[in-house]
Amino acid sequence: MNQITPPPKLDIIPASAPFSDAQRSWLNGFFAGLLSPDVATPLSAEQGAAVMQACDGDDGEAPWHDQTMPIADRMKLADGRPVRRKMMAAMAQQDCGQCGYNCHDYSEAIATRSEARLNLCVPGGKETARMLKSLYEELDKAPAAKAGDKGSDKADAVAAPAVTVTIAEPGRSRDNPAQATFLSRRLLNKGKSEKETYHIEFDLSASKLDYVVGDSFGVFARNDVGLVDQVIALLGASHTTKVNGKTLREVLIDDVSLSPAPDSLFELISFITGGAQREKARALAQGEDPDGDAATLDVMAALQKFSGIRPHPEAFVEALEPLQPRLYSISSSHNATPGKLSLTVDSVRYVIGKRKRIGVASTFLGERIAEGEKLKVYVQKAHGFGLPQDPKTPVIMIGPGTGIAPFRAFLLDRKATGAPGKNWLFFGHQRSDCDFFYQEELNAMKTSGQLTRLSLAWSRDGDKKFYVQDRMREVGRELWTWLAEGAHLYICGDAKRMAKDVERALVDIVAQFGARSTDEAVSFVAELKKTGRFQADVY
Repeated sequence: MNQITPPPKLDIIPASAPFSDAQRSWLNGFFAGLLSPDVATPLSAEQGAAVMQACDGDDGEAPWHDQTMPIADRMKLADGRPVRRKMMAAMAQQDCGQCGYNCHDYSEAIATRSEARLNLCVPGGKETARMLKSLYEELDKAPAAKAGDKGSDKADAVAAPAVTVTIAEPGRSRDNPAQATFLSRRLLNKGKSEKETYHIEFDLSASKLDYVVGDSFGVFARNDVGLVDQVIALLGASHTTKVNGKTLREVLIDDVSLSPAPDSLFELISFITGGAQREKARALAQGEDPDGDAATLDVMAALQKFSGIRPHPEAFVEALEPLQPRLYSISSSHNATPGKLSLTVDSVRYVIGKRKRIGVASTFLGERIAEGEKLKVYVQKAHGFGLPQDPKTPVIMIGPGTGIAPFRAFLLDRKATGAPGKNWLFFGHQRSDCDFFYQEELNAMKTSGQLTRLSLAWSRDGDKKFYVQDRMREVGRELWTWLAEGAHLYICGDAKRMAKDVERALVDIVAQFGARSTDEAVSFVAELKKTGRFQADVY
C-alpha cells in the first residue's frame, strides 16, 4: 500500500507565539500542508496569534474534530485551551446527533451548565463520560474571570451565553420521539455468510414524519428479556418489585443500559462490600483495571464478578445509565416511498469467555420486535451529509458493508427526482456469493443506466484481502477524471480503519493522476472537505 509522505516540518509558528506545544504543532502541520518549504515564511508571534484569532475567535479552531483520532491525541491537541474546548475534544467527534446536539454545542451546553447530563455521547462511551466528569469539576476550580475575559475557564460557566435547546415537534429529536410501526425484516446475507445483516422497514404514516436522504433514524430499543431476568436473579430480587412506579423487570427492559457497567455501579458495590472486594470496586469506579477485564464488564458481568453482592433494586437502578437511543443511516428515500423508511442493520453478536453477548438495538430490530409493533423513533437531521444541490452533479459513493445504506437512499432519491447526474458506487464486503447486499436492485440500476458505474471489492474471495480502497486505486485515473469534472465524493462506514484507508487512497490518486505533490494532494482533499465535495458519515 502506498503511504502518504508526511508534510515537511516547518517552524512557521515560532516558539514565542502564545500557544501550547500541541497548538504550535498542529498549526505548523496545517501550514506545511499548504506551503512547500521553499515558500514558507515564518510568522512573528503577533502574526501567529492573529492567525489563531482569525481561525476561531478567542481560542482557535478545533484540530481534534476528527472521528478517527484517539481520545488521548484529541486531548493533547486541546491542551491549554479553555475547559469547554477540552470538553469538545473529549467527545467522539462524529456530530451524529445522538446526544441531541453536535459536539461543539454539547460541550458549550455543559460548560454553561444548561445541560447537566454528561453521559449522552453514545459513540464516546465510558471514556468520554469520565473525561467530561473530570473537566466539569475543573469549572469550579478555575480562577474567577476578569471583565471581558472570554478565554478563561471560569468564563466558560459564567460569561459564555447559555446554549438553549428548543424541544422540536414529535419525531424531530431524541427528547420528543414519535411512534412508528415496525413492518418487516429481510435477511440480506446468503449461504455461509459470517454476518447477519437485515433490511428493516418501518411505517411512518401515523406520525407523518418525513426525512431527506443523508438523515439518520433514531431507534429506542429494549433490552433482551432473557438478559434482564438473569440480572434480576443475580440481584436475588423479584420481577415485580416496584421501582419508580414500574416493576423492576419493566425498568430493566425499557429504561436503563445493561452494557457497559458504569462507574457509578462500582461505586455502589464499594459501599456495600469490604476488604479486597471494596478496593477492587473503588479502583474500577476510578477507571482503573485491577484484573485486566474492565473493558469486558457489562452490568451482568459486574454482578458476577462481585458475586453475593445484593444491592437494593432501587439503588441498583439509580446506579445505572439511561438506555440511549441508537442512530442508523437511512437506506430509503421519502421521495421514492413516502411514509416508509428502511435501515440496513448488522446484528451484533460476540462471545466473551463462555457467554454470548448481543448488540441491544441491532438484535432488537433483527429478531425481538414483532411485525406491527410500535416503537419510539425520531429523525436526526444530517450535519453536512447529503446530495449536492445541483442534480446534474456526479456523485462517487464509497460504502462497504452496511455503509451502503445512505447510498442506496441516494440512488433511489435521484431516480425518483429524475436527477441526471452520473452515479458511481463502490461497494465491498467479505464474499461475493453471500454478502452482496441489494444485488438485484443494484444490477437493475446498472442495466437501466441509473447507476453509471458499480465497482466491487471482496475481501475473502481470494488468497489476498482486497478492499474498496484497493479497487479505487485500480480505477484511479477514471476516479480523478470524475473529480476533475466536479463530482462530489462520499464515504460511509467504519471510521477507524476504512475511512482512513479510503482517504489515503484518494490522496494517492490525486497525486498520481492529478500531477500533484503529496502535500498538494493533501491540500486538494482538504479543500474538497471544506467546500462540501467530500462528505463522510462514519462511526
